[in-house]
Amino acid sequence: MNKEFFAAIALLEKEKGIPQEYMLEKVEAALIQAFKKEYGNNTNVRVLLDPVKQDVKMYQQKTVVEVVENPEIEMSLEDAKKLSKRHTVGKVVEFEVKIKDFRRLSAGAGKSVIIQGIREGERKAAQQAYENKKEEIITATVNKIDFENGNAILDTGNGNAVLLKSEQIPGEEYEVGQKIKVFVMEVNKELKGPIVTLSRVHQGLVRRMFELEVPEITDGVVMIKGVAREAGSRTKIAVYSRDEDVDAVGACIGNHGMRISSIVDELCGEKIDIVKYSDIPEEYIAAALAPAQVDSVEMTGERSCKVIVGADQLSLAIGKEGQNARLAARLTGYKIDIKAE
Repeated sequence: MNKEFFAAIALLEKEKGIPQEYMLEKVEAALIQAFKKEYGNNTNVRVLLDPVKQDVKMYQQKTVVEVVENPEIEMSLEDAKKLSKRHTVGKVVEFEVKIKDFRRLSAGAGKSVIIQGIREGERKAAQQAYENKKEEIITATVNKIDFENGNAILDTGNGNAVLLKSEQIPGEEYEVGQKIKVFVMEVNKELKGPIVTLSRVHQGLVRRMFELEVPEITDGVVMIKGVAREAGSRTKIAVYSRDEDVDAVGACIGNHGMRISSIVDELCGEKIDIVKYSDIPEEYIAAALAPAQVDSVEMTGERSCKVIVGADQLSLAIGKEGQNARLAARLTGYKIDIKAE
């Protein structure tokens, strides 16, 4: 029986990532609780769990006294001498307790502690796994769609997690079994609430996808200097090359647009403007307003500017419902006032 018990503990660590030391602590607590349910809360007990010898034992402890006031934790010197003449006042005497003799109620109390321990252990293991992936992309499989609230239940490999409707790309629809990429935003280290917050609208998703897709970014030759995104519609991403011989924008687009097209496909056709970053604010702002052609940029304050464009470029520079100008402002960090020539 003991052999099967320790095998089960080892299996929990292997399959669910729950450390053996953690589960042994929970089992010890469960046995102590079961013992106190059986013999009283004032009793003293010692639990021995030895994985090497595969041994499980419990010992009730009593202190030797001259006059017994509490028989649950004390025994007389006279009775102690019957067990061993070496016993003296103040010494702790131990009696082995057979676990199999526990009543069903006591065993049930211990079982509840172990089950709770397994659940907490699974949660902590999942929390640690997600913590190692925080602000990274993971690939998950759609397990279920909640049609009442639109949330998607995903299998992330570390258990199930919820992709909230608010964190889904607008207009995106999923099918059970579909694999999607999600960004790990936050990890909840508390014992209550969702373990992890996943997102497909966070700008970090686009940033990480470019880092995975473009080797020059992985190698550190090309740097991402900023991302501004309105998920499902348009993203602007600013890139910079440390090597004069490497075109940062071209590297992100890829041969025949293969690199950027794979990212666009994953984002359900979201438009992506790749902007060349510059330390010169005027150049950076002009590039950020692409695809519009900018005639001039005049700085009007520390973080504000006036942009002049041709009359035929005004609507393009502003964009539908002001989106192009809004994203350019968020990308560069400047307030942009656009005027026609």
